[in-house]
Amino acid sequence: MMIDYALEQQRTNNLSAKDAIIEAGARRFRPIMMTTFAAIVGAVPIALGQGSGAELTQPLGVCIIGGLLLSQWLTLYITPLFYVWIEERKHSKKIPSPSQS
Repeated sequence: MMIDYALEQQRTNNLSAKDAIIEAGARRFRPIMMTTFAAIVGAVPIALGQGSGAELTQPLGVCIIGGLLLSQWLTLYITPLFYVWIEERKHSKKIPSPSQS
């Protein structure tokens, strides 16, 4: 969601990659957090479950919560870094136009 919004901001408002991803992060932070926390809250009963068969489902709940937290970290921190890095590399390469050859 953030990358799509950042690309749209770059095209429509002529923002730099850094400014576009900062704007995207500010606009898309709430929906990303709401989605992740809803899934985590849904997995808490599995992770804390008791009763017959709970020893089989508790590790699943812990893995779900851990995976959601890891993906949240990747989404909010690593993805914007890679986006800016790739955009800077793309624009730093000077590709001569056919008329210059």
